[in-house]
Amino acid sequence: MRTLCSSTLIGEFFIIGFAGLVAMKDPSLSVSTVWLVSGIAMVLCVLMCAMVTRPGGVALGWVLQIALIASGIFVPTMYFMGAVFAALWWASVHFGRKVDEAKAVFAARAESASSTPDAV
Repeated sequence: MRTLCSSTLIGEFFIIGFAGLVAMKDPSLSVSTVWLVSGIAMVLCVLMCAMVTRPGGVALGWVLQIALIASGIFVPTMYFMGAVFAALWWASVHFGRKVDEAKAVFAARAESASSTPDAV
């Protein structure tokens, strides 16, 4: 699960950066505020890559997805991009857990096969 979720978060890192560039063009927003908010969100994306497998990591990821969608208030394209990344986040968590379960089954089978002596 870690690999899939981290890949999604790194993709969001770039999307948030590009959204910051677009938001800079809005005369009602100050450049420093845009980059403060975008910078914090980008740093959170990177930090969350390490937190995905910890308790509450997936829930924090969902909070980030909601915030990404909500950023559409300032950059309307982010409604769409946020929804796309929320779907990617769901798929990363869902299929990542299935991969982890399959790995555990495979490891258990390999362990039981190595512990039984071969009859020659």
